Amino acid sequence: MKKTNATKLLSLCLCIVLIAAMALFSGCQDNKYSTITLTDGETYGVGATEFAFSVIDLSGNETKVTVKTDKATVGEALLDAEIIAGDSEQFGLYVKSVNGKTLDYDADKAYWSFYVDGGYASSGADSTSIEADKTYTFKAEKA
Repeated sequence: MKKTNATKLLSLCLCIVLIAAMALFSGCQDNKYSTITLTDGETYGVGATEFAFSVIDLSGNETKVTVKTDKATVGEALLDAEIIAGDSEQFGLYVKSVNGKTLDYDADKAYWSFYVDGGYASSGADSTSIEADKTYTFKAEKA
């Protein structure tokens, strides 16, 4: 009888330790969509080409920065500088995180839209060639 109680107690302690370890280490996983947080007026990236980039969050707060790169497209430059993150989908890059903020359309109908010089872009960031005189923007919007 003592042996059975000791085994049960040992099993209970082991379960508690495993649950505590899982809770502790689950918070240590990297969010695959996390990105850096931009500081207004700063320059990000390295390269010979530079362009203006801004982010407008759901509250309407705008952050304007300069991006330097040797990449050919806006999407490549922003991914390389860790300003955006997302998934490669059938129709291109589906941007889910910008400026450290992840939006989930399935959860709250919020998404990132891409603009060029204030107008809605006719192509995705990953297929938009960089033009130094253009301003590129990701704006958080709700459906």
